[in-house]
Amino acid sequence: MFRVTVRGAFEELSEDEREALRGVVDSLQVAFTEAGTFTCDRSLSSFTFRCEVPAEPDDGEQEATERAIAALTAHGYPHRILRIGVTDMRNIKIRRKPRGAGGT
Repeated sequence: MFRVTVRGAFEELSEDEREALRGVVDSLQVAFTEAGTFTCDRSLSSFTFRCEVPAEPDDGEQEATERAIAALTAHGYPHRILRIGVTDMRNIKIRRKPRGAGGT
């Protein structure tokens, strides 16, 4: 699984697109999903798009980036990409506290 964060700027949004995005801003969903979620300020000038991309065994950052951009494009808002960050969740190690540890 990859988590991709795209930071960008909206370009020439129609009034209908602005209204739809205002609904997104008001709901404030900050989550990684396969369809992707937007966060942006009320001015609707810039955005952050978070997308979770399933990983095949041979997939790398390039494939994850391409799929995230496809998900972003599918939303249909005119945009310009400024930065992209990719995290390969397969490389994340979770350290768990040993049982019985807790200090009581």
